[in-house]
Amino acid sequence: MEPDDAADVLATLRLLDAMGLLPLKAPLERLDLAALRRAVRAASAAGIGRDAASLLRSGAGDPATVRRVVTQLREALEDSPVPQSEIRELLGIFDPDALGALVGASASSLRRYALGARATPDDAAARIHWLAKVVGDLRGAYNDAGVKRWFERRRAQLDDRPPRALLLGAWDPEDDGPRAVRGLARGLSGGGAT
Repeated sequence: MEPDDAADVLATLRLLDAMGLLPLKAPLERLDLAALRRAVRAASAAGIGRDAASLLRSGAGDPATVRRVVTQLREALEDSPVPQSEIRELLGIFDPDALGALVGASASSLRRYALGARATPDDAAARIHWLAKVVGDLRGAYNDAGVKRWFERRRAQLDDRPPRALLLGAWDPEDDGPRAVRGLARGLSGGGAT
C-alpha cells in the first residue's frame, strides 16, 4: 500500500468503526493491504461495497486498484445507513437521552431500533448515519470521551455555539447547521470540509 493511501484507508476504517461494522477496540498494529481487506470484508458482510470487494480480489494490491477500492468503499459507506449497528456503537459514546436529543428520537425508540424490534424510520436513520459519520471523523482527533465533549463545547466556526445546538428537532443532514458541523469535524481529521 502506498503511503498516500494510508490516510484514506485509516479514515475508512474509522468510519466502519463508527458505523459499528468493524469495531477497532484493539489497536491497529499495521495499516496494510490486510487491514484494507478486513475492512472490505466487514462492509461486504453488511451488504455494502460489494463492488469494492470484487475489485480488490481482481486487482490484488497494485496502488491504482487500492485507491479505487478505498474510494468506492468510502462512497458506499457514506451512502449506506445501518442504524441498528450505528446506534449500538453510538450508545458506547453517548447516553441514550443525549443520543436521542442529537438525532431527534426518544431513548426508548433508539433501544427498539438497535434491537431490531422496530424498523428505523428513514429520517431517523439518516440522522443516525450522519452522526456516525461525524463520530468517524472525530475519532481521528479524539477518544470517545473527547468526541462526546466536542458536541458540547462552543465553536467559533459555529458562531460561538456548540455543535449540538445546530442539531435540534427533526433536522436534515443537508440543512446548513448539520453541514457546518460535519465540515468542522472533517476538517479536524484532514477529510476536508463539505
